[in-house]
Amino acid sequence: MSVSTFDTPAPRSALLVRRRIATYFTGGAPQVPALIGALSQQGRPVHELSVDIREGVRESSMVCAVLLPGEEIDHLLARLRELPAVVSAELA
Repeated sequence: MSVSTFDTPAPRSALLVRRRIATYFTGGAPQVPALIGALSQQGRPVHELSVDIREGVRESSMVCAVLLPGEEIDHLLARLRELPAVVSAELA
């Protein structure tokens, strides 16, 4: 018995959604590569990256846009929050 391509559903790719993420962290510039690595895991592109590091201020901030399926945003934010330097990670 042969199976026709009409009998099997076509694979669906998840719709990518652009999300702006704000991350607040300690440790200054040396922490940026780890943050970007966590954001871009699994080949997710990072866009519009802005980092604000000021002398004498305890926390720095990073804001960017990431393209990912909508159902993955909570997992991404949780992964960022697990990094030792991260104070907060949220949708911007």
